[in-house]
Amino acid sequence: MKRRFLCLCLLPLLAACTKEPAGYEIEGGNHSLTVERNKPYFWSSGWELDLIVTRYPECQRRYALKKAGEKVRVDLYRTPTGAYILNQGKRWYVAETQTCRMQPFEEEPPEPGEFIGSFRVKNDVFTFVPESGDR
Repeated sequence: MKRRFLCLCLLPLLAACTKEPAGYEIEGGNHSLTVERNKPYFWSSGWELDLIVTRYPECQRRYALKKAGEKVRVDLYRTPTGAYILNQGKRWYVAETQTCRMQPFEEEPPEPGEFIGSFRVKNDVFTFVPESGDR
C-alpha cells in the first residue's frame, strides 16, 4: 500500500517532462530535418537538442546537438550542393539527407549558403519559421 501511494505521488514528476519537435519538410513528409527540444524533468535547466535527419524509406538518424539555454534558436541554410548548414550560437553543423548524416564543423564556414529559416519559439510554440526577409 505504501509503495502504491509513493508511486502515485511521484507520477506528476514524471509527467512534467517536455518534448517538442519542429520540422522542415524538404520534399514532402518523407524528406525532412527536425530539431527536437527536450526538457526531461521539470527541474531541468535549458534544453537538450536533437537533430533528426530523415529520407524515407532509405534512412532516418538522430544526432545530439549541444545543450541550449532557455531560448533555443537554430538557423538553417541550404548550400548549392544540397547540403544543409545549421547554426546554433557559436556552433555549426552540416547535414545531408542522401545518407542521413550530420557532423559538426571545426570552425565557422566562410559561406553557409542561402538562409531558409530558423527552428525557434514563435507564438509560444517551438516551430520552424521560414525566412521572411526580416531577420
